This record gives sequence, structure tokens and C-alpha cells, in this order.
Amino acid sequence: MSSPQDWFTHDRFGLFIHWGVYSAAARHEWVMSREQIPVEEYDTYRRHFDPDLYDPREWAAAAKAAGMRYVVLTTKHHDGFCLWDSDLTDYSVANTPYGKDLIGPYVEAFREAGLKVGFYHSLIDWHHPDFPIDGVHPRRDDEDAAEQNAGRDIARYREYLHGQVRELLTRYGTIDYLFYDFSYPDREHRGLPGKGHEDWGSQELEALTRELQPDILINDRLDLPDSDLVTPEQYQPSAPMTRNGQPVRWEACQTLNGSWGYDRDNHDYKSTELLVKMLVDGVSKDGNLLLNVGPTARGNFDPRAVASLESIGEWMHLHERSVVGAGPAAYEAPADARYTQRGDRLYLHLFSWPMRHVHLSGLAGKIGYAQLLNDASEIRFTEVDPNQAAQNTTPGGQPAGTVTLTLPIQRPDVAVPVVELFLEG
Repeated sequence: MSSPQDWFTHDRFGLFIHWGVYSAAARHEWVMSREQIPVEEYDTYRRHFDPDLYDPREWAAAAKAAGMRYVVLTTKHHDGFCLWDSDLTDYSVANTPYGKDLIGPYVEAFREAGLKVGFYHSLIDWHHPDFPIDGVHPRRDDEDAAEQNAGRDIARYREYLHGQVRELLTRYGTIDYLFYDFSYPDREHRGLPGKGHEDWGSQELEALTRELQPDILINDRLDLPDSDLVTPEQYQPSAPMTRNGQPVRWEACQTLNGSWGYDRDNHDYKSTELLVKMLVDGVSKDGNLLLNVGPTARGNFDPRAVASLESIGEWMHLHERSVVGAGPAAYEAPADARYTQRGDRLYLHLFSWPMRHVHLSGLAGKIGYAQLLNDASEIRFTEVDPNQAAQNTTPGGQPAGTVTLTLPIQRPDVAVPVVELFLEG
């Protein structure tokens, strides 16, 4: 049975955007916590935040050219700064030199481009006076931290959190995905008793979210058992993900260079080949990739990020059908390769280029035609009769049921070569 949320497992590839006043510091989105910057000092970034080059249509065009089908933007990160004009706080873009809503133009631009629109919203807020001082709070080492905490009321913060979510889900039309975030699932990691979901009022917050946006996807970070998907961060799962023994939607959240927010001096960018392999690896295990870019404080994408997206786009232009609308295959791929499947097409992604031949087990009698996907050039193959006795082998030593592809000596000039196999029967 189809669902309004089926787009997620079809689209496979999304853009994550971490943007806020921390981009002015250009030292990681956790700069306020890492450097233990007081609220008054951190406010310097709000007073100078003026993203005059912000053009969400350029962002949308870059995402679409990269082969991405959906996007998730940080509406508020852990520092508490809001990219919209919230009625519940002055700590927002409305009180910056820029002075205008950033969320509305984002939603409009990505909708126009035909991409699904998502919001990220942090459950943590280091700026709010009622949010508890914990093990990662910027004020954690203050001598009077315990005294400061004594006057804080998590119930007041919870009301504020829910009120802001209501604003976001009622002002901008249909929102397809809400990525809630916190960096610790329970208060034990914060040196406090109780569970995180009690702090946030997770059950009530989930109910509010679904009431306001009935078809929305909600991730797993409200610490509730019935989320729509799980979101492993900065790693690739070793197998399809399950919950209570059943398959579950999942999405690997990954960065270009280890930082989510703009980090000027971080040059540790992943290669295009590695990024494509991460995408393909996820799809082969029935998962998605949400790949992050952190815009600068002027509102544009860093040239290094642009180059990464463009190079991924070059690969996707030729190989998109092995990813979008594709999923895992029932066959076991050879070493250092991944299968994806879309209908009667089986896609062999070669993570390393073999020495002339690659052997595919269990596919004899099932392949009608084979070609390189990048240029649709034929790949010839031979088969070992699957009806032979299992111990019988060809002179090449391959067991019954094996298909052997004969590849060109020269590796195709693409990040990851793909062989498209047309299945019969």
C-alpha cells in the first residue's frame, strides 16, 4: 500500500544545510559550547549577521544539479538563534542587520525547484534562560553553575519549544520532514536524573507535529519508539537497519569535511569517489544519504562545497537511475562492489576496477544484456550453466551459475563505474 511518505525511500539523496550565526565565527557549529562563550559575548555574531548574498534559488539549483531530491535546513541549532521572526524570542534573524525572514524564501525556492522541504529543529537551546546547564552547556564550568540551574524551569522551556514548533509548522505551508535533534538521548550524559523525552515533552511534541502536518516524516531523535526513520550520524551502517526485527527507513547524515556549520580552516574534504560510495552503499542497504553543506555568514556556499556538489552531480547525471528509485538487491555482490536494483535492472557499482573480469555468482540464465551505464557501451559476458553439478567448474575455476563480465582494460573516467544488468524472467 502506498503512503504519502514513500517519496523518502524513492528519492534516496538529500541536502542538509546547517546555517546560523555560528557561521560568522567559522569555527564549527558547536563553537559556543567548545569555547564556552557566554551569551553576551556570543551575541556579537547576531549583531553582525548580514547574509547579503543569500539566494535560496542558487542553493536549490545546486542541490538539484547534484541529483538531490529533498533538503533539510536548520531553523534553530543548539545556540538558540532562529532563522525566522519568532513571536517568542528576540533572538532571531529579525534582530540582525539583515532583518528579514530566512525560512520563507528557502521554502519557496526549494518548492519551486521541485524538491521536498524539511526543517531541522534543535531540542537544545543554550541561549534560553530556562534551559538547564548540563555537561555540554557553555556555562558548565561556572563556579555558580548549580546556583544558576536552581532558578531554571524546564517546563517553561518546554512550552517555548512547543510554541516555536507550532510557528514553524503553521506559517510555511506543507513541510515534508522534521528532523528533531539533540546530542544526547538521556539526561545521564548531562549529569542530571530523568529522561530526555520528559524534558522535551516528546510525546506531546510528536502529537503536535502530526496534528499540524499529518503527512510529515519525523526522525528518531525525540527518543520515542515509533519514529518514521532512524538517522545514524557520521557513519555508514554495516547492514540494512531494523527496529524490533523489522526493516525501518534510515538515513545516514554525513558531512563534507567533519563539520556541520561553516568551518573556514577545515580542509579535510572527502573525495567525490568516497561521497558517491557512501551514497551507493546506503542505497544498497535500503538507506538514504543526507549530505551537509554549511553556508558562509554571507549566505553563499563555500567554493569547496560547490565543487563537491558539482562533481557529485556529474556522476549522478550519468548514473542517477542506479540510485533514485532503486533499493537493495536479492543477490550477493562480489568483493568491493555494491548492488542496487530498480525493477528489472540490476546495477553493479564497482568500488575498485577489476583486472579485466568480474564474476557474479547466481546470475547465470538471468541476464539478457549488460552495459556500462555511463556510456551505454555493451559489456560481454559468459555463463556457467546453473544446472551443472556444484563441483563442476569452468577452466577459469568458476562454480555453476556464475556470470563472468569482460570489462575494458581502461577504467571509465567516473567516480564509481556502474554496470547495468538487464534481468530476464
